[in-house]
Amino acid sequence: MKLSSLSASGASVLALRTLGLDPELIDLTSTEGLAASLRRAASFMCPTSPSRLVDAVLGAVRPVSPEGSVDRDRVIEILDLLIGEGDLLELRHEAERPTRLLYLGPPSFIEREPGAYLLVGVRPYGVQLVDAELAGPIERQGHTRTVHLEGEDAVEQLARCGLQQMNPERWVASPRKERAAELLQRIGARLDAAGPSGDIEDLVVLDPAAPARYYKGRWRGPVPGDSGHFVARRPQAYGADLWCAVRLDDGSPQKLVEFPADDPLVPGRDEAWRMEMAIDAERRIPQVFRSTPAQGGASSIVSFFSPLPGFAERYLQLVGLALPDAPKALFAFRVANGAMPALSAYLADMLWMKPVAEETGL
Repeated sequence: MKLSSLSASGASVLALRTLGLDPELIDLTSTEGLAASLRRAASFMCPTSPSRLVDAVLGAVRPVSPEGSVDRDRVIEILDLLIGEGDLLELRHEAERPTRLLYLGPPSFIEREPGAYLLVGVRPYGVQLVDAELAGPIERQGHTRTVHLEGEDAVEQLARCGLQQMNPERWVASPRKERAAELLQRIGARLDAAGPSGDIEDLVVLDPAAPARYYKGRWRGPVPGDSGHFVARRPQAYGADLWCAVRLDDGSPQKLVEFPADDPLVPGRDEAWRMEMAIDAERRIPQVFRSTPAQGGASSIVSFFSPLPGFAERYLQLVGLALPDAPKALFAFRVANGAMPALSAYLADMLWMKPVAEETGL
């Protein structure tokens, strides 16, 4: 057997083909490439911890990619999207040391509209989600996968591939509608029942007084004068920082409740982000979204400046199309004008958000 060496670019092309991607259309370090890498690694490793999965993908991608083209934070962000969508399930295990493990999401599909179906889930051992004859029409947009099938038997075709049809409302899994004050009262009651937290090293909190349009800039350590309830993150010995609600008294932690608190199947960040949106709404500075007409006039570009809980992003995936670029925003979706009234009502009812006009300069 003759051995030959591969260049980094050649190895990258081979990796993309192994992932079932077209090297002429998709780069290994793109969101599409990294999402596919995470799914494939998970298919062999799960159940595993999020940090081990991220390390495995970084170890495989970095040696065959330009230096600095992919970093750990970006891979973690894409992993969070896969968990929020249902490709992977993150469950908490109570043992000697509480930990969260990832499991493969069941192969499923959700009908966005006639002829367009979102694919979610991962099969073990690198097996493709759908048969080869259906693999061609799969459209990869960011971390999402959509298959386009014509004909009345489209649902039956996907079912024959072993995919389970999910009801869109069940997949979105919206929490119950409630006023922002009610959510904060419920979290306050949990903090009342919690024991003393003691000092928490390296605790960081979301500053409610900082502009919501710059999400990363809102994080800081507690300072004297901080009193009340805050969204926070605290480090743990192994794995990513934990999401929690903390009660501070003049900058000193008094009590703490970890997220998720309401639903163990929901990522902790989802409950934390919704709590912060409730805090902002109660301060009469609700978080906002921007809607601008898209070229052609039949749709709108809806831009967001802070992360959304997973259920809201799933709703957006049903009614819109995620865009690769979002000028002056964290992310954006293209939404048909006919779906805009329902989307605006949903964001107001579930997250207490308000629309903002383009001329405000956001």
